[in-house]
Amino acid sequence: MISQIFILSSKGDHLIYKDFRGEAGNNVVSVFYEKITALTGDQPPVVMSHKDLHFVHIRQGGLYWVATTTVDSSPFTIIEFLNRLTTLIKDYCGSLSEKSVRMNFALIYELLDEVVDYGYIQTTSTDILKNFIQTEAVSSKPFSLFDLSNVGLFGAETQQSKVAPSTAASRPIMSTRGEQGGKSEIFVDVIERMSVVIGSNGVLMKADIEGEIRVKCYMPSCSEMRIGLNEEFSIGKSQLRGYGAAVRVDECSFHQAVKLDEFDQYRILKVCPSQGEQTVMQYQLCDALPSAAPFRLFPTVERDNGGRLLMYLKLRCDLPPKSAAINVSVTIPVPKGSLSLSQELSSPDQSAELRPLSKAVHWEIPRFPGGAQLSALFKLEVPGLSSASMLEVGPVGLSFELPKYTCTGLQIRFLRLSPVQPGPSQRWVRYVTHSDSYTIRI
Repeated sequence: MISQIFILSSKGDHLIYKDFRGEAGNNVVSVFYEKITALTGDQPPVVMSHKDLHFVHIRQGGLYWVATTTVDSSPFTIIEFLNRLTTLIKDYCGSLSEKSVRMNFALIYELLDEVVDYGYIQTTSTDILKNFIQTEAVSSKPFSLFDLSNVGLFGAETQQSKVAPSTAASRPIMSTRGEQGGKSEIFVDVIERMSVVIGSNGVLMKADIEGEIRVKCYMPSCSEMRIGLNEEFSIGKSQLRGYGAAVRVDECSFHQAVKLDEFDQYRILKVCPSQGEQTVMQYQLCDALPSAAPFRLFPTVERDNGGRLLMYLKLRCDLPPKSAAINVSVTIPVPKGSLSLSQELSSPDQSAELRPLSKAVHWEIPRFPGGAQLSALFKLEVPGLSSASMLEVGPVGLSFELPKYTCTGLQIRFLRLSPVQPGPSQRWVRYVTHSDSYTIRI
């Protein structure tokens, strides 16, 4: 049972506030934000308490989504509800951001009135709610340089002559009356997140991949969609299929609406997509990478004659030549007494800075082509540099995005709709891999 729901910006601004039962005071928003900001670290606990009130929150789109309760409700139930609520609001508003929430506050309040009644959850189904929601969404279309390039494009692999920008799937599912945005389209994302640990000797110590197939549907009526995966797709180590390179995962789960009668033999998923976004399949691969790790680091750390700390880093991208990593960020922890940084980078589009609060050097690389190698020389002024303080260097952490690439090799062979939709319809597929945690010891 939920007492209140509110949405805060990262700065604590009140965007949405809804009190369902009147059990708590009006200062709960301030109490929550004070507890969040008083904690150290980037990830405060999901569940917190203040007197008899329990706060459960998640972070999505740079916002705090908070529910309060005065009874011993299951926190997992409330977390799942908040996740579904963010998906629902994303479906109706088009995107999750402070700007879109401010522009669509009336729509969000109307959704909350239908979703929760006196603290009891009623439904989070987009199909059911679209019969009751009357407020139209206001689309926010921010200018982005990425829309002008082929980064994050849908269809870049499957339909070379036709591509859609990465923001094409960020529009409300209910098109406005004066807008000609009611195109019949389906967007399919194959998203993977990788966690990797590489030892100081270059040996892969840990490699986990979590992936999902996510569908966003803008078709008012679609009885069935058939998604064909690789014929070589196998679950478990003993099950090998097909004649090509094996595409193996350890575990796999499906949405309750997915029909699997053709999956075992033909690797086809059948689903009746509802308007909005849903995850049709999730999978996991543990302690293995089908191919080489995307990045290798060759570090040299020493002290020069002037007592400065020298770090010479060579970073190699082991992706295929036609692939590239974007938004690569390298974080190198340094001794806590570091005062200043001078740098020599191998290309002008790179940047680096010393951040004293995090006690680390941050090396930013906008684009890193496959097969390329970049280098950086960092010189740090560290008063009283000793052998013990040099041990504070590392481990190195990387964050990056790999568009049009999946580490497992999972591919969508085809998307077929039945019955055939009247009028023009588009089907788009996008592949992307994110770094969840990528650590290299030095």
